Parts: sequence; structure tokens; C-alpha cells
Amino acid sequence: MENLLTEATHPYVHLAAPHMTSGVLFTLVGVLVVALLIAAFAWGRRMRSREPGPPHPESQPRLPDGAPVGDSVERREPEELPRTNHRRKPHELKGDGIDSRRRE
Repeated sequence: MENLLTEATHPYVHLAAPHMTSGVLFTLVGVLVVALLIAAFAWGRRMRSREPGPPHPESQPRLPDGAPVGDSVERREPEELPRTNHRRKPHELKGDGIDSRRRE
């Protein structure tokens, strides 16, 4: 009767593991996690060793034989638009917008 009373008031008593079993279980899980981490590290090192190394200085891009290309200075002339009551759309404007005169 007392056993029945204990089960009725504490239904989860039988689900708990004894002290020794839980320690062994935590140790096994810890060893498994460490083994997986070591395996992942080794696999990553193996994959990285298969990658090509950094490029050699000979394969890097070089400057042209002449002087390096500098900035170009230009001045664009404003395009005068007639005053109208409707808004102009891009296809109604003339030219392509890159007309400019270079100053040297």
C-alpha cells in the first residue's frame, strides 16, 4: 500500500536514473562530443590542404608600362531646357547625357 501511495504522489520517481548510471552517461556523451569535434577539425584541415595556395607575385596584375592611368578632369556644359508645364521623361531628352568637353 505504501508503494502505491508513493507512486501516486511521485509518478516520475521510477524515471530517474541511479546516481552511477547518470555519471557514466554524462561521461560517454562528453567523450562522444569531444571525438566529434576532433573528427570535424581533422576533416576541415584535410579540406583546407586541398585548396590552392595564395597566388604568386608573378601572377598579380601589373601597372601599364607607361605612366599609371590618372584621373580625367572634364567640365560638362549644362543643357538648357525650355520651360513647359509638363514634366519631361528621360526618353524625351536629347542626347545620351555624356556630352562633355575635356580640358587639357
